[in-house]
Amino acid sequence: MAFLDFPRVPEPEVMDDAGEVEAYASAAAQAHLDKIDDTLIGHAVRLVQGCRQGRALDIGTGPGQIVIKLARRLPGWKLSGVDRSPGMIEQARANLARAGEELDHRVTFELADGNRLPFADKSFELVMCNSVLHHLSEPANLLSEMARLVTEGGAILLRDLRRPSRLGYPLHVRWHGRNYSGEMRRLYRDSVRAAYTVPELERLLGSSGISEARVFQRGSTHIGVERAAKARA
Repeated sequence: MAFLDFPRVPEPEVMDDAGEVEAYASAAAQAHLDKIDDTLIGHAVRLVQGCRQGRALDIGTGPGQIVIKLARRLPGWKLSGVDRSPGMIEQARANLARAGEELDHRVTFELADGNRLPFADKSFELVMCNSVLHHLSEPANLLSEMARLVTEGGAILLRDLRRPSRLGYPLHVRWHGRNYSGEMRRLYRDSVRAAYTVPELERLLGSSGISEARVFQRGSTHIGVERAAKARA
């Protein structure tokens, strides 16, 4: 490892501590996270452009805000969110109840492990995952599940934080974490330290079984894997 390389320090796989759930659901954190989530939702909509109906899965859905917002952008779709944390699923269902009855028949949240999900092969036209990869001790399992669950010609969107260099880390977390405080600031610092670099993600993608996908970078903060849906006949 070169001196400037910054070694990964993985985070716990399940965020179910009451303080962690509260930090992610807090109004102060959510105001900033909403803006970041909106860019992910816009990205997902572009990947399925032209597909008026379908089924979408969000792995590691947390408090469910991405699924709820995406359901409003994709009115012909049914969407499911899964998470290993009972606390997060409880929060997601509460957020869905507040979102209005019009989403009840199209959105569901379930407790499930992203390493082995209770869905049949090729069940979803869109499989997505946001800020989960850096938590996993076996990230290849998540990518394999995404490859298994997406339909042939379906869309894939995985996005996560990017780990900077050793020298860049202090300024990176200070600047990009400036909107967080307290527990949320600590969680952000730990997440950046646990994240991957572009070359690391490219190696994971290469052995994942996901075809016709590419690694992308969004600004200096995020990287991910994307595959657009193929037009249906």
